[in-house]
Amino acid sequence: QVQLVESGGGLVQAGGSLRLACAASRIFFSTKAMAWYRQAPGKQRELVARIGNGGTTNYVDSVKGRFTISRDNAKNTVYLQMNSLTPEDTAVYYCCAGTTPWDTPFSPGSWGQGTQVTVSS
Repeated sequence: QVQLVESGGGLVQAGGSLRLACAASRIFFSTKAMAWYRQAPGKQRELVARIGNGGTTNYVDSVKGRFTISRDNAKNTVYLQMNSLTPEDTAVYYCCAGTTPWDTPFSPGSWGQGTQVTVSS
């Protein structure tokens, strides 16, 4: 019975930054890959970033160089640092716990409730 709670979303101007956090409970956090997805209105859910148990990371091309996923196993928390934001980044961002330790292939398991990120032009 995994619980994932996202925080840190909000409204930001283009070019600005936000840091999302996902606090996990009821999970062997250090044994699982974690990921961030996003879903914009009218769009399918997109895998944005993922991090394996060992710290390896992967990103969708559109956020490479701007977003950084990280994890703190002692705090059971995964983060998404988002810099140089654009209106195209506007979406609901979801934290997702994997079913395995590996970032690739990422196998989604449990989902958080989502946090809204809105980037104004």
